[in-house]
Amino acid sequence: MKSEPTITVLNTPCVLTTRETLAERIDEHCRQPRSQPPLSIDFTNVHIVAMRTTDKAFEQTTSSVDLFVSDSQILSWAISLRGGRNHSRVYGPDFLNYFFKAGPTGLSHYFLGASQECLEQLCERLEALQSGFCLSGMRNGYFGSDDEEEILADINRANPNVLWVGLGTPKQQEWIDKYKPRLKAGAVLAVGFAFDVNAGTKKDAPAWLGPIGCTWLYRLLCEPRRLWRRYLVYNTIFVYRLMLQCLSHRR
Repeated sequence: MKSEPTITVLNTPCVLTTRETLAERIDEHCRQPRSQPPLSIDFTNVHIVAMRTTDKAFEQTTSSVDLFVSDSQILSWAISLRGGRNHSRVYGPDFLNYFFKAGPTGLSHYFLGASQECLEQLCERLEALQSGFCLSGMRNGYFGSDDEEEILADINRANPNVLWVGLGTPKQQEWIDKYKPRLKAGAVLAVGFAFDVNAGTKKDAPAWLGPIGCTWLYRLLCEPRRLWRRYLVYNTIFVYRLMLQCLSHRR
């Protein structure tokens, strides 16, 4: 499959894709002989883009990402504002559901992150969604640095086509960057809290909030203490720096 074009928002090259095209891209990549590290995909939002402009260490950590996919409606609007065409928001929780409900079949999967209860409920639901669902393995997200080599070895023994990582930002990006060169997997996807939503252990924002760019507001109201900095500070940074970028481009 031909690589999709990208549009750079601030300093992040966002791929112009859709849910269907991305699923096809992953399927095609996973069925090819493996001669290199896995294809790494980050479901990227305003917070991640803003962090990449303010935190040099995080920017370096995410420099190994192959595809930055817009998980945010606000980011998708920014991509369009910068000239992007023929793309749409690919929301992580929705994509995970779509991939098993209507996407490619015959691939093996490993899940890393969330609680053990969440993972077990997630896999039960995915089995109901996809006939022939193939689980290579799972590991919850409650581990320390001393456990990481053991986890890597377990993943490599399983040798999954797709490794789904739901450890939250920035932990999931740091883990993928650290172990990507040694991972035996076809593709590795950083999907945030998609496990919890699809397992039913956390409520997602109502679907109608997505197209108007207010999913973040719902999550902020649900978890203000944990998320206030992520949304209020980084959303402001994003909007301010995007305005500067657009003004500079017009000049």
